[in-house]
Amino acid sequence: MNRVHIKTYGCQMNERDSEAVAAMLRARGYRIVASEDECDVLLLNTCSVRDAAEQKAIGKAGYSAARKRSKPDFILGILGCMAQNRGESLLDRLPDVDLIVGTQKFHRVPDYLDNLRAAREAGVPVGEAIVDTAEEAGSQNTIRDHMDGPDRRVCAFVSIQQGCDMACSFCIVPTTRGDERSRPMDDIVLECEELAARGAREITLLGQIVTSYGRRDYPHTGGVSPFVQLLERVHGIHGVERIRFTSPHPRGFRQDLANAFVRLPKLGEHVHLPVQSGSNRVLRAMNRPYTRERYLEIVDSLRAAQPAMAFSTDVIVGFPGETDADFGETCALCEAVDYDMAYIFKYSVRTGTPSAEMPDQVPGHVKEERNRILLDLLRTGSLRRSQALVGTEQEILVEGPDKTGLRFTGRTRANRVAVFDAPPRLVGSLVPLEVTRASVSTLYGNVAPADAGLQTAHAPASL
Repeated sequence: MNRVHIKTYGCQMNERDSEAVAAMLRARGYRIVASEDECDVLLLNTCSVRDAAEQKAIGKAGYSAARKRSKPDFILGILGCMAQNRGESLLDRLPDVDLIVGTQKFHRVPDYLDNLRAAREAGVPVGEAIVDTAEEAGSQNTIRDHMDGPDRRVCAFVSIQQGCDMACSFCIVPTTRGDERSRPMDDIVLECEELAARGAREITLLGQIVTSYGRRDYPHTGGVSPFVQLLERVHGIHGVERIRFTSPHPRGFRQDLANAFVRLPKLGEHVHLPVQSGSNRVLRAMNRPYTRERYLEIVDSLRAAQPAMAFSTDVIVGFPGETDADFGETCALCEAVDYDMAYIFKYSVRTGTPSAEMPDQVPGHVKEERNRILLDLLRTGSLRRSQALVGTEQEILVEGPDKTGLRFTGRTRANRVAVFDAPPRLVGSLVPLEVTRASVSTLYGNVAPADAGLQTAHAPASL
């Protein structure tokens, strides 16, 4: 009754939340198992950004609930954004669910599972499902534990804030994650120090809008924002060799952040900079507080700071009222920025958001066609940028075996995935890689010259 499998849907924040839940459960004596077929408890950590994500999780929950017929003690829980968004109403469609826990209550999961298990072992009827989606002050400070033992990683996620105060007309995140709340800077730095001591070499700072970190809690010092102050402190941690962050908002990119890419060499030359649309008219309808011109100024300022800067982005096609001309402006902006990678989403109606009530909803076949056109455009650009790296030498942080288990994988400073042969002892090391070929999203090559210039996990270099 103590084997738990956690299946995660959605973003890196969700992955980080699942790690924290797993760590808390391990501390209570639960076993985290890799296969849902072997578990006594299945927890689905869900996403609500698009309707398709919710339907996928609901389908999995419905399928998994059937296990109760042959295994009455089986426990099924739904966590995260869909739990927060739908709450007790999920039981109308999924009456066999035992546990529904919202985004501010992850730390309560071990207690609730203990209660459910104790009732089953005592033969006491459980009755109604446990539902907890209430707000809780200070909940942003509870998601800090990481999985230990065999699951420790070279690359670690660190949550620095939760919630969002933006009011994008298409987005349900402020509803599912609550108001913006930042963790204390000292706590974040301590967590990063602990991770570095356990072998983490790359830290990714996570938040709904990371660039807004601490804006109500810490003063700007010498024109430097609290977020950049946090970057400076993490940069000074011995053992941390690379720093990344996601997801930012264009509004948070001031000159102090651009300058940080010059002053702080551990910051990788990659920025995820969501644009959503290249049309000023659509951006206004989305309630995005910038123009295409301002967005391109930000791109120029970052490339001025780091000419090798790579960009990824989020784009929504088929937003209500989007015309062919609007879509053409988005395509033109994508060509101008020359993204390395992009996440393209067909607009999805989210009940309760302003855009759900907007007129001129774009037909599904038009969304499909615009999605295809933009995918082709971005795929062509990404392949060209990848192939431009063939014949060059790139610094790779070796993360571990690839999905086949036959080779190893890591990323460049610009966040491009690489696959190569390497001895296991190089995991956690920075190595030079000669790139021999490239696909749209992956580089392939050889560590070269053999063992030259290597920086081991036991003796990280000072960049």
